[in-house]
Amino acid sequence: MDKVALFPGSFDPITVGHESIVYRSLSLFDKVIVAIGYNANKKAFFSIEKRMAMIRQVFANEPRVEVISYEGLTVDLCNRLEVRYILRGLRTSADFEFERAIAQVNKLMHPNIETIFMLTAPQHTPVNSTIIRDILLHNGNPSQFIPSAINIKDYL
Repeated sequence: MDKVALFPGSFDPITVGHESIVYRSLSLFDKVIVAIGYNANKKAFFSIEKRMAMIRQVFANEPRVEVISYEGLTVDLCNRLEVRYILRGLRTSADFEFERAIAQVNKLMHPNIETIFMLTAPQHTPVNSTIIRDILLHNGNPSQFIPSAINIKDYL
């Protein structure tokens, strides 16, 4: 049986930190499903279709990475896909506290699902999608924070 992890997030846009987490997690899992969640409370910068295209381009040479989108609870998606592991990246202690609470609620709801935390590589700790969107909004160049496989201007 393959070990499959679900890596949920908004990925608006994907960052070098996200890319690193996925590649590093492939040493632990046979397959990683990058799942772009639809969040009605967030105003997206990029459409789900553009985010999926970006992520597919980043992992075009890695057949063990799949990209999907979804609505609803992540644990419900895991059950539908028969995935037992949720992968989450942690940059800071604030991330840990937020993610821990979600993981504990998920565990109470679905005891068969484990959340796996991976620390972000130190050089990626300050990088997040919000900062990248701000750089883009102000006509800056965020290329050092985005995977080299994509040209973000192709998606604007």
